[in-house]
Amino acid sequence: MASSHGRDIPESKTAAATPSSSQLSGKPPSASKEKSRLNETYQGPVAPWRKWGPYVSERSWGGVREDYSPWGTAWDFLTHDMARSKAYRWGEDGIAGICDRYQLLVFALAFWNGRDAILKERMFGLSSPEGNHGEDVKEYWFYLDNTPTHSYMRMLYKYPQEEFPYARLVAENAQRRGPEVELLDTGVFDQDRYFDIFIEYAKAGPEDICIRVEAFNRGPEPARLHLLPHLWFRNTWAWTDPPGSEPSIARATRGKNHITLVADDATAPPIPNLQFPYSLGKYYLYAPAGGEVLFTDNETNAPRAYGSWATNRKPHVKDAFHRYVIHGEQCVKHESGTKSCIHYCHDVAAGDSVVLHLRLSSRPYSDPLTDVDDIVHLRQQEADEFYETVHPPEATPEERLIQRQALAGMLWSKQIYIFDVQSWLEGDNPQWPPHESRKRGRNSHWRHLNSMRILSMPDKWEFPWFASWDLAFQCVTLALVDPEFAKHNLWLLLFEQFQHPNGQIPAYEWEFSDMNPPVQAWGCWRVYQIEKRDTGKSDLAFLEKCLHKLLINFAWWVNRVDSQGNNVFEGGFLGLDNITVIDRGQKLPGNAVLEQSDGTGWMGFFCLYLMRIALELSDHNPVYEVLATKFFEHFIYIGAAMKKMGGRNYQLWDENDGFFYDVLRFPNGDFHKLRLRSLVGLIPLFAIEVLEKRDLESRPDFLANVEWFIRNRPDLVGNACYAIGCRGSCMRYVLSIADPEQFHRIAVRLWDPAEFLSDHGIRSLSKYHQAHPFCFGENRLGYEPGESEAQLKGGNSNWRGPVWFPTSYLLIHSLLRFSQALGPDFVVKPSDGGEAVTPRFMAEEIAERMIRIFTRDKSGRRACFGENKKFQTDPHWRNYLLFNEYYHGDTGKGLGASHQTGWTGLVASLIDEWRR
Repeated sequence: MASSHGRDIPESKTAAATPSSSQLSGKPPSASKEKSRLNETYQGPVAPWRKWGPYVSERSWGGVREDYSPWGTAWDFLTHDMARSKAYRWGEDGIAGICDRYQLLVFALAFWNGRDAILKERMFGLSSPEGNHGEDVKEYWFYLDNTPTHSYMRMLYKYPQEEFPYARLVAENAQRRGPEVELLDTGVFDQDRYFDIFIEYAKAGPEDICIRVEAFNRGPEPARLHLLPHLWFRNTWAWTDPPGSEPSIARATRGKNHITLVADDATAPPIPNLQFPYSLGKYYLYAPAGGEVLFTDNETNAPRAYGSWATNRKPHVKDAFHRYVIHGEQCVKHESGTKSCIHYCHDVAAGDSVVLHLRLSSRPYSDPLTDVDDIVHLRQQEADEFYETVHPPEATPEERLIQRQALAGMLWSKQIYIFDVQSWLEGDNPQWPPHESRKRGRNSHWRHLNSMRILSMPDKWEFPWFASWDLAFQCVTLALVDPEFAKHNLWLLLFEQFQHPNGQIPAYEWEFSDMNPPVQAWGCWRVYQIEKRDTGKSDLAFLEKCLHKLLINFAWWVNRVDSQGNNVFEGGFLGLDNITVIDRGQKLPGNAVLEQSDGTGWMGFFCLYLMRIALELSDHNPVYEVLATKFFEHFIYIGAAMKKMGGRNYQLWDENDGFFYDVLRFPNGDFHKLRLRSLVGLIPLFAIEVLEKRDLESRPDFLANVEWFIRNRPDLVGNACYAIGCRGSCMRYVLSIADPEQFHRIAVRLWDPAEFLSDHGIRSLSKYHQAHPFCFGENRLGYEPGESEAQLKGGNSNWRGPVWFPTSYLLIHSLLRFSQALGPDFVVKPSDGGEAVTPRFMAEEIAERMIRIFTRDKSGRRACFGENKKFQTDPHWRNYLLFNEYYHGDTGKGLGASHQTGWTGLVASLIDEWRR
């Protein structure tokens, strides 16, 4: 690849503005050591305190980047069983792994209980064909703490003392009927026969990392535990012909009380495609004396990976430590290699623990381990100090725990995303080209995409890649602790090496060309607002550069997914993995077109946030008033189209039912309205903006254009824009797809426990369809509050009843806007004759119900744990939270990906917003 395709964006080199005296946040004083580290100025392309972090995936096996199969069957190409033997091309994985900014050098932990058939080097899970709903991890670990610079990090891994039941989990899930079989269901944690392994990292300096591992035997008898800290270089040398030169890890002179390994990349070529030089120099791993030092090379075991005909490049290969420890094979080296570990074995008494101190540093030390505990303790205190500046003043201790663990999970889920699509499609080595079908398959139109960025991921196991609409929600929450990183991530998707030349934003790695909801403009605006609120800094440069690229993306949407030019959008499944009765991701028979309420609602939402950004910028450059006018008018076109459909005899709004529906339109002009009450019909509520007239007086051109449009185009404006007045004068203009009467009718259903209102938030499908399934042709869809039995989208059709945080979060904010628009006298009268409520009350109550998913009720239960007794009552489990992908619509139990802290991390934002 030419260097222009691989240039990287250096992190911001300017310090954030000092918090102003007119703080709007109501938080405690913002000074802390961690915030000082965040604000440090620096020279060079990499912020020193961000150089090392948890940028290592929990799983690279079974992922798209490592899939070179002819048919794109990623899970079959590089399986969990093969992962220990095959060198990764695009990024490493490991348990509690850390690495440098460009993942040249990686540190992670491995374990063995003396019984497993596999050295525990990485997390295990199953795919949809193996009997799961989507991809499901079968392990238990918890991200307990983290700071934005990763000056302090803590996590917990629970490791059974019995043989890990790999085969049983596969076999029983393949035959399952009903809920999936989880690791706890197999009995390996019975009688508490497991180790709680706490891993802590504390930076003594930017390139000086203290590591403390403490393993507790929770069982009733002594148990043996093998601890194997690993240090290795990512294989950057073996893919070309001829191969490149290699770095090395070697054993240094033994210290008095410690072992030293020296990792040196001096013999390796620099990373190609960067605009600046980057190398590590020497790094030292210090460990206690008494361990056995082992070396091998991070090279593929070719006969095991490809067949007996294949030969290894090197005699020592990636899986040597597994074979040596488990099977006693003499297959390791003892002096040097590109992969190393130190093998410790401990017999741990019942109820006792063993502690391992390590240090990874660019500095040579004569006595490196004596102050590890002190540094860990200091950084933990500084993390406490930092979070005191983050937690809102009215949050309870339990809510602070929830918020801190949610943020910890998001910070742990930062990963380096290494992917050069051109090289992936063509192959690195002409002697070993990929199958010809690859050039016509997945992501073949995204050859420009080239990344070595640190990105926020939804989940380091199920989703070891970015997802564009997830990312927007993640950044909104991350802005509470690290607005610079949040802004950088939002910008990356708009940067030339991500955004397609045609304007499309890549959806996610499985298929970049899929369409996720256009939430980036909202994300940019919210992050801008949060930073302005908490620091007093108005980063208009960020807002302006994002707006310019968002305009290109908006044009792509208009030209690509509005096939009739009527401002009614199709858009495919739009992130709601087949919430409807037909597969929205597939071409419909007979050239039919699905005109979508959610697609059109999302575009109205997109318009309004582009307008809002343009108005903000117009305070500093009046030229942006013209752009704000353009998006005001385009929103009106969209709002009118949803009601009038370009003059056709149907609309997405249904006057009889008082709800928005999708419409299936046939080439001959016939249409069929899909009367399914789902989130699809609620999304148009997201498109609402309130313009206070007094605020517009400083933008006279925009105000004049708005008033001219309202006076002269009533045929278009209709009720998509209306004035709210007081004593005959206009106070505010309300832009909303749903007019007040339509909003009231939808809100009645929203507030009905027999429809959308769950004790735990807003259901994605009305409970009405439990007794009244929706049928279309041979297809039938009913309310499914938990995991769906439908196998559409690879078994991920889980928008048919569960509560999801991202859409519920947007709905809460929409209700607040309706409250602002319609005033305190507007109330929603429930259909059952219950007490009338205001939109603001609805918003607050929905937020409280979502927070209560995680808090204990009066009986001490957390709804998110369901009926899992271990999690509900055991003192070693009950305070460790998982942030699932979605939640049961009736019980609030966490479902789907167990670590998708990404958008479920919005609970941290809810606590922030409702505890001030």
